[in-house]
Amino acid sequence: MLKRLQHLQHLPLLLLSDCHARLRCATAYTLYLLILILGSLPGARQEIGSVASGLILHSCAYAGLTFLLFTGSRGLPRQRALKAVLSIAAMGACDEYVQSFFPYRHGSVGDWVVDCSAAVVTASVLWLLWQRLHPHPTSASQIDSNSAAFCNRR
Repeated sequence: MLKRLQHLQHLPLLLLSDCHARLRCATAYTLYLLILILGSLPGARQEIGSVASGLILHSCAYAGLTFLLFTGSRGLPRQRALKAVLSIAAMGACDEYVQSFFPYRHGSVGDWVVDCSAAVVTASVLWLLWQRLHPHPTSASQIDSNSAAFCNRR
């Protein structure tokens, strides 16, 4: 049991360090493709809709994607937040556009607004937390060099 708990100490490294940034970005894009594919299956939306509303589904999915994109990108916190929010806005618009091609689905501006709102809230919270958890570097290049030094220490 104690050995299992010792593995949990590496969880923040996996979730927040730049060592695994590429993995988090790749995971975000893979999950997004799964959202597009699974959301296009006939009847899939109706089945999942019995478990949670569209508002909850969109909020949770795009907040999770925002987390992965924010923590998976490089730069100052404000740059990470901006990249994540703009990426989610594009992803949400593309999702709604794809849905408009299926007769059993429809694209909704309201869903896109929920996606963008979830991204803005999540990125804002991450931006504030990131500033508290990390020292205040003066530039993005200093962040990248500090991250590289941390990753090489392991």
